[in-house]
Amino acid sequence: MTLTAAIICSMANANDTQTETSGEISLKDAVTGTYRARRVEGIMPMSDGDHYSVIRDNMLIRHSFATAEVVDTILDLDRVEGEHPEHLTDYIMSPDSRHILVETDRKAIYRRSATADYFVYDVHSNRMQRLSEGGAQECPKFSPDGRLVGFVRNNDLFVVELATMTETRITTDGLFNHIINGKPDWVYEEEFEFFRAFDFSADSRMIAWIRFDETDVRTFSFPLYKGLNPNKDEYAVYTGSYNYKYPKAGEANSKVSVRTFDLTTRETRTMNVPLDADGYIPRIQFTSDRNRLAIVTLNRLQNRCSIYMAEPHTGDSRLIMSETNDRYVETSFLNNLDFSRSEFVVLSERDGWQHLYLYNAEGRLIRQLTKGEFMVQDFYGESSDGKYFYYSSNEGSPLEKYIYRVDRKGHRKRLTSRKGVNEATFGTDCRYFLNVWSSVSEPPVYVLCNAEGKELKVLEDNAALKERYSRLALGKVSLFSFTTGEGIDLNGWMVKPADFDENKTYPVLMYQYSGPGSQQVLNAWSDGQFDGLIWEHRLAQKGYIVVCVDGRGTGGRGAEWQRCTYGHLGYLEARDQVETALYLGSLPYVDKERIAIWGWSYGGWNTLMSMSEGRPVFRCGVAVAPVTSYRYYDSAYTERYMGLPQTNAEGYDDNPLTRADKLHGELLLIHGFADDNVHFQNMAELTEVYVQHGIQFESQFYTNRNHSIYGGNTRMHLFTRIENFLDKHLSK
Repeated sequence: MTLTAAIICSMANANDTQTETSGEISLKDAVTGTYRARRVEGIMPMSDGDHYSVIRDNMLIRHSFATAEVVDTILDLDRVEGEHPEHLTDYIMSPDSRHILVETDRKAIYRRSATADYFVYDVHSNRMQRLSEGGAQECPKFSPDGRLVGFVRNNDLFVVELATMTETRITTDGLFNHIINGKPDWVYEEEFEFFRAFDFSADSRMIAWIRFDETDVRTFSFPLYKGLNPNKDEYAVYTGSYNYKYPKAGEANSKVSVRTFDLTTRETRTMNVPLDADGYIPRIQFTSDRNRLAIVTLNRLQNRCSIYMAEPHTGDSRLIMSETNDRYVETSFLNNLDFSRSEFVVLSERDGWQHLYLYNAEGRLIRQLTKGEFMVQDFYGESSDGKYFYYSSNEGSPLEKYIYRVDRKGHRKRLTSRKGVNEATFGTDCRYFLNVWSSVSEPPVYVLCNAEGKELKVLEDNAALKERYSRLALGKVSLFSFTTGEGIDLNGWMVKPADFDENKTYPVLMYQYSGPGSQQVLNAWSDGQFDGLIWEHRLAQKGYIVVCVDGRGTGGRGAEWQRCTYGHLGYLEARDQVETALYLGSLPYVDKERIAIWGWSYGGWNTLMSMSEGRPVFRCGVAVAPVTSYRYYDSAYTERYMGLPQTNAEGYDDNPLTRADKLHGELLLIHGFADDNVHFQNMAELTEVYVQHGIQFESQFYTNRNHSIYGGNTRMHLFTRIENFLDKHLSK
């Protein structure tokens, strides 16, 4: 469960605002992206390892990694022959760089999935044509030899042969809310973080996919209204509804299997992989050997992960490795798995810290590549000679992140030196990478580097944004730590007013998310509700101190720190937020009678748990799109951290509904009616409990808005509502 808090844009508004003259930040500027950093987006490493491509002005430009200079134009949409879209917004390049899929008319489905119309561009002939005339496509992928494109339409899998534009339908049983071929169901997409569930063999002669049978999964429905931005005129008089399969904790999951199709013989086979009836298959991938298909499985409780190698022509499979944990296996490692070489690397927390483990193709452990009391967060790949492995970790501080390489003997070298949080996009064979660095005081800087970490060229330094920030009346941002009354060391950040006077007392707004493995406290520009802490700085200009503290269960501090909340989500997290309020209240410049707490999604859940913890430390709180009982949330996320409700009733039944009689402080509840992630059901049941307990509260609901609650004037209205509520209850 993650929160998409803002709509990403590639650059900030270049126009100065009137508020900059006075140094004040308007709410509109804070929430609509006026001070958003420029971003270098759309960089795609090319297969030769020496170049990358970027969209610019309806053209696709090839750049040199070594110099960042333009080499040539790969595609100029205004000069293309044949039918083509008006704008170049996104693309997928074939492995041989001969063909390019150009996306248009994208329509989002859920967080990662979308339909779109794709056009195929032939680089050699400068011609473009539609990929398919049969309707919009989903999650297209080129075959390794670049001759074929696979895609999903209406839950069925298709393949197009580009030489003849012949379309072959691989499956015929796809049916909404029943059978899905080649793309994940809702819970897989959300909680296992992927949107495509098929792959081609190394010789491009076979295709494999995950088949989801969600027939027995119960249907969830929410209402749709006419609304505005966008208008749904079909519901102008009578409301509509959206109905989809959503497995809640303890309920039936999709039944999954893996199938293969031989593109020559047209034979379909089902892989014989041991799997519990309610288990998961969160990844499949063909290896470099055309006769080996890697299949990853998880049991329902997600405390056992297994990797099988299947023979795609026969369906036979064998176990090559397995990982177990007494609570759960951290599933973020799935995003780093790659079986395309003769070895593969697994991220594991088996020694208490997340590290890299190198295996051969048969699943034999070669060695643990990294060791120490730090967390490896991303694995980027290995050099072409297999000598070096590239990754990121928080070695040195859980608040920072750096790019490293390690050799086969465990000797590691830090490749980035700028203090803060570093992210990377590596080219093929890891000869070059794009480093994105920021800190709490420095907006993102994009730098091209070679494999030794030498900085080759700065692509964007956001100097213009820094200059704009310098014209604002901003207070100090500080990172701090303290020890709670229970002896727990916690990290946080604090934003103070520009005219801060230690002899005065200030109201405090505490912001947090608190979900398992999350981190809100980092030495990074991305801290806060919006990048650059711009909304928090606005509140500081109004006289608030804004604080964020990561409690137990959050990320970056080892497996035990994260897993200590297992089976009882919200209990320790709420205690740590209450302890934070007590600590802040002890500071001479904090008015302990005027402390508020707020959060979104898991942060909304923990806001309610903290305000109902039993110690009356909060004057008020705001919970946006909160879970109110984990019996209402999805199976994969909830059971990973709570086990089954059938065997952990005590853990599930400690929630804001059962704690209602302990609620202390004024409360504002906010939710979108069309939230497909955290259903409005959570809000409906909570408010009914409050009503029956005689508990007064304020509420704000948004028509047809999903978990991110945006569109039209929605964000402006939402944050105006929050600010008005805080001003009302935190004023002296």
